[in-house]
This record gives sequence, structure tokens and C-alpha cells, in this order.
Amino acid sequence: MATAVDKQYTTIIFAQSKFWYVVGSGLAAGAGTDGCGSASGAAEKAVQEDPPSVKRQEFSAIPDVKWADVGGDALRHELNLHIVNRIKYPEFYEEFGMKLETGFLLYGPPGCGKTLIAKAVANEAGADFIHSKGPELLNKKWEESEKAVRTLFSRARACTPCILFFDEVDALTRNRGEQGVEIVEILLNQLLVELDSGEKRKGVIVIGATNRPDQMDPAVLRPGRFGKHMYGPLPNKDERGFILKALASNKPIDPSVNLSEIGQRSACEKFTRADLAALMHEAAMAAVEEKLTSLASWGSSPCIIKGTHFEQALAKITPSLSDEDLLDYENFRKQQGKWTSKGENLRQEARRE
Repeated sequence: MATAVDKQYTTIIFAQSKFWYVVGSGLAAGAGTDGCGSASGAAEKAVQEDPPSVKRQEFSAIPDVKWADVGGDALRHELNLHIVNRIKYPEFYEEFGMKLETGFLLYGPPGCGKTLIAKAVANEAGADFIHSKGPELLNKKWEESEKAVRTLFSRARACTPCILFFDEVDALTRNRGEQGVEIVEILLNQLLVELDSGEKRKGVIVIGATNRPDQMDPAVLRPGRFGKHMYGPLPNKDERGFILKALASNKPIDPSVNLSEIGQRSACEKFTRADLAALMHEAAMAAVEEKLTSLASWGSSPCIIKGTHFEQALAKITPSLSDEDLLDYENFRKQQGKWTSKGENLRQEARRE
């Protein structure tokens, strides 16, 4: 326990259950007892030396990501209906006797902004947000993986309403019985226990994101667990323009550049959000190169990204997904609510043979 005292106020900083609490407010400026200059300075120094565990574990308050930052709202209506309004107006849902789906699965091609969508949902709902990357929970030490899962849900229950987001959730939910997934099986069993205890975590909404839904165990995908499946498609031509505008919000774009028109070009037809971000980056690099060249030739060009720079970028950037990849995801979308997983389908075919 570290204590700093000034003339009128006392600040006590202590650690308990891996959380930091700061008691006291309105600290007056004055000489502290630890050479920090004030009691608030003592608090700041302590936090800098040993940051709160919630920050180290990527625990955050309400995210600052909005739908305008996402650039597209293909899933916005459905997410508002199932999550945002359920948090804002729970009494309406209770009057109709409706229970919130305990888990939601965002699936689709990589690079389509599933993480941004989850953060935008938390922002719009005014909910805290815990972001966990699936592979980071895997631990070969005995019971450490299960402990990590329990800890995540415990922290989520402590700050309701809260959205608990599992990125790359397929890494935690591989088909049981497959060779080499023994560690995942133990972790998966603990995850299923937490997902099934819906009444104990009222106010905690679980969202998983994956670009490999075919690798997930069928038990995780049934109603009551990750039972609501939402497909995040490639952005359409209008959404590509919105995404480019969102990506350009902090960049010096020439006013004559029409980002909506660039997004509607056939060259951008199969671009993911990540591809569009690469396009914007490449255009900015072309502008930087031109600026450096002008300096070397004793000239001077303004720091601005022009249409010619986007033309150069379009000649270099190609879609990251193949037609075959897109066809697989489209098939999954058409079978929404019917499919379990590729592993289960293969087992069923083997039994029929």
C-alpha cells in the first residue's frame, strides 16, 4: 500500500484482486511526501511504475470507435436490434418475455472490420468493452487456460453492461476429438460452462469473430451459446467510398479527389476494408515519395495526396481474397442457421458412406 499525504487530502492507492482503486478527489497542489510534488503526482508515478492490471489485460472502458469510423453499416440494424437497444431499453424486451442471446458470432472474410464493428456496437450501447484474442488464452500449463477464461468472465461481470469480444474465436473452439487439440478441448469445456451460465452474467454480452467458422465445434454454434450468426460481407461500392472517407479523416487529401468515385471503380470491386486501408497507405506513400523528390531537386511541393497518387496505388494493390474464398463464405451465408461446421459435415458424410 502506498500513501501520499498533503495538507487536506489523502490518496490511498492499493491493489486488490488485480484491480487498482484510487480513493480521494480534488487533490490540492502541494508538496508530497515522496518527492513527486503533490499527492496526485504520487498517484501518477505509482500507476506509471506498475500500470493497473485492467490496462495490461486490454481491459477498456467504452471504446471511442463509432459507426462513422467503420465506414459501412451492413450489420448495424441487426446489431442494434439484438444488442444495442437490448442494453438501452431492457424493460421493453422483458415485457415481451424475450431473453438476450448469450452469444453472437461475426463471421466473414478477413479484413472486413469485424473488430471495429464490435467496438462500434459497444460505443453505441454505452457498454464497457473487453477485447481478448483467442490464441492468447492458450497455455500449456495445467489449468492456466481455464483460469484465464474464468477471469475474463469475472471481469466482465464486474463492469456490466459489458461486451466481451473474442477475436479469432475459432482458435478456442476447434472440433473436439481432432488430433492435437487436447489443450483446446479443456479450454473449450470451460468456455461452454461460462456460455451456459447466462443468468449468472446478466448484462454481459459475448461476441466472437472468426474467418474460419468451418473449424468451430458444433456444440459452440447451437442456440444459447454462439447461436446468433451474423455474416460480415465485403463492402459494396457505396460502402467502399464511406470506408475510404473514414480512412482519410486524418490525411491531407486534395479536395479534387473523389473518394466515392474511387470506391465505385471496378478495380476496387473485391476489396476488403484492409485492402482499402492498404490502398490509402500506398497513396500516402506515393505522396511522401513525391515530396522527398521535390526536396532533393531544390523544389517544393505541398504535403497533399492527389488523384495521381491514388492512380499509382491502384496499379499496385490487388484484392487479397480469391473468387474461391468468396464462394466459400457465400455458401456459409446461404446455409446460415443450417450449417454446423465443416468437421461435422465431413463426419456425417463419412457415416453415410
